[in-house]
Amino acid sequence: MIELRHEIAGELVTVHVPETTDDLNKFWKWLYEARERGPIAVDTETTGLEVFSPTFRLRTVQFGDERDAWVLLYERGGYHESYARDALLRCREILIHNAAYDWLVLGQCAGIPMEDLTPWTTDTSILAALIDPRQPSEGGAGTALKPLSAKWIDPAAPDTQGGLTRVFNSLGFTKETGWAGIPLTHPTYLLYAGLDVILTARLAPALRRELDRLGVRPELVTYEHELARLCAVMQRRGLLVDQDYAAPLARRLAEEAETYGAVAARYGVLSVGSPAQVAEALAGMGETLTERTGSGALKVDKAVLLPLADLDRDWQRIGAREPNPLAYAVLRAKRAAKWGGTYAERFMTKLSAAGRLHAVISPLAARTGRMSVTDGLHQLPSSDHVVRRAILAEPGHVMISTDFQAIEMRVLAALADVRRMKEGFARGGDAFDIHMYTAQLIKGQGATKRDRKIFKGAGFGKVYGGGITTLARQTGASEAEISQAVTAYDRVFPEIKRASSRWQRRAFQNGMVHISATGRILPLDRDRTYAVTNYACQSAARDVLGQSMLDMESAGLLEYMRLPIHDEILASAPKGDSADVAREFERCMTMSLYGVPIVADAEIGGRSWGSLYGADY
Repeated sequence: MIELRHEIAGELVTVHVPETTDDLNKFWKWLYEARERGPIAVDTETTGLEVFSPTFRLRTVQFGDERDAWVLLYERGGYHESYARDALLRCREILIHNAAYDWLVLGQCAGIPMEDLTPWTTDTSILAALIDPRQPSEGGAGTALKPLSAKWIDPAAPDTQGGLTRVFNSLGFTKETGWAGIPLTHPTYLLYAGLDVILTARLAPALRRELDRLGVRPELVTYEHELARLCAVMQRRGLLVDQDYAAPLARRLAEEAETYGAVAARYGVLSVGSPAQVAEALAGMGETLTERTGSGALKVDKAVLLPLADLDRDWQRIGAREPNPLAYAVLRAKRAAKWGGTYAERFMTKLSAAGRLHAVISPLAARTGRMSVTDGLHQLPSSDHVVRRAILAEPGHVMISTDFQAIEMRVLAALADVRRMKEGFARGGDAFDIHMYTAQLIKGQGATKRDRKIFKGAGFGKVYGGGITTLARQTGASEAEISQAVTAYDRVFPEIKRASSRWQRRAFQNGMVHISATGRILPLDRDRTYAVTNYACQSAARDVLGQSMLDMESAGLLEYMRLPIHDEILASAPKGDSADVAREFERCMTMSLYGVPIVADAEIGGRSWGSLYGADY
């Protein structure tokens, strides 16, 4: 038996590493006694993070309570492997930090379906996110185990990651390759593995006490665990990639980036990634740049370049000016490089043996609880079909996308109790257009498409907190027009401004915290209290989607679900049943929120995701 000792919060703890069957029997005795005392913390050490990579391996499985950790050397196979598997199935309550990852690891490598673990698991990262959803860059503790342990357990809680990285380097490995290459019984590696479960076991009760103190409802904790499970199921299933399309696409995008890079070079921009070169060249062409970065440099990001190229956020012509050819070339070159590298190439390099992309779906990614998906899949332009064409439905299936109708504005109307908005949504039917309705309320029945666009911008400014300059840039209208539109918006829908003031006032009284409609804690920044409207709406919209996802599972739709993307659910369903399945998705996404009807539209496409955006397959 290898035994390593360390001090946590003034108490000596022990990491046990069984080497013989007698040692494993001692572990078994501890396990039976420990599970009678309470939850057992579980963790794994693996060769990396790509769970579905053909070379991915499970190296150790750890079990622990507040004083003892047991590191089972799963990689050795035999009794070590069988004891670890049996122990996992015999635990009555399990604590895991970032449980979705370990669920997938144990399913992929140990053959234990996540369905055997999820009913008994408490994820301490979920508990931490419900206490404070902010990342360290936002003033929070984040959800990483070591910073949380330093905050809640011991300010000197051991962060062995630095020491482990030095060991990797001393052995000739990098931070990335060390996990697979370090000897299985290296003392620093074993200590790192063992301390994580001891810290997790100590963290859980501290977080539970804080949740109780803050009055966070247990139902919200249960709800988040259920959503984490659904997202992990979708990640496990993965997305089928059309390799015959993705590989040539990567080459074509590389050529496109080179072509538009050459156009930019004719204007003196040798590197489209150099803001200084782009700013200098644009100034030389007579463009006026006024926005600056925190360091004082002129901004030439996409938000600045799109209006110069006369394009909106969806890359559609605005019609407000003659497009600047350099701005257009820089945008196209950078987009092609990003799409080629971030999407097409990554699709090919991250494929599992089954030809699938297993993007990580994070159900608590943002401060508001909004979900995110890795590999850039939640950042694709809404009008794009080029990248989406690489993602396929199952053989014999078609893609279905079900999206909420104007969810942001419906949630705003519900939360702020906006009378005229609520009347419009209630009476308007399935074809109701809130933005044209607003334009007509303000401009009369003769309101134009341009009026609609301006008031749509003003409405989204209310939800997302965009300023006059930003809204003008996005819509192509003048700042004077946007200012007038915002003033008119406040006159027609006065409840929005009153609600925002009321929410900000309550937040000040509540320690700069807004409590969402579902009881979620949303900390505000003192210099951005106006963001409370955005946080309230985003959070509620996310929870409307979350409840819809639970309803989908109850309706038997989970097998078809592939991704939650913003306010949309992407699904793959048999072609012959697609109409019935689509209707079920719409039904699950239909409900009432404080008297405002929440409705959704399902669109049935072809074999590829891109078919829903104009692709011909």
